[in-house]
Amino acid sequence: MSWRVTVRSGPRVDRHGAATLAAGLDLLEAETRAAATTTRRGTIDVRVRRFEPADQVAARVELRGPGTRAGFDVRGDGSVQAWTGRIRRRLVEPDGDETPYEALRREVTRGIRPAP
Repeated sequence: MSWRVTVRSGPRVDRHGAATLAAGLDLLEAETRAAATTTRRGTIDVRVRRFEPADQVAARVELRGPGTRAGFDVRGDGSVQAWTGRIRRRLVEPDGDETPYEALRREVTRGIRPAP
């Protein structure tokens, strides 16, 4: 399996494999949608600073494969942000009325040709 999907939510880590990029992206989206509907965080107040749910990463779902590392951060309020990169993560901004899922799929498949 050349594509790996890792789901991190709190102390729990689940790993899955996919044979193709398309299957990996489908699995990535399904795991992210599941985490976005079930994972929530409350406000954290440490006297000096407050961390609102939107400021916290409640779950991270990552896709790794040949030359690719990308994924989604599920925020404590259930919102989703797409990113790419290995050492430095770069946020992927949706174009127009794209969802974060469509934006990441566009970014990851850009420049990758399907196998014959």
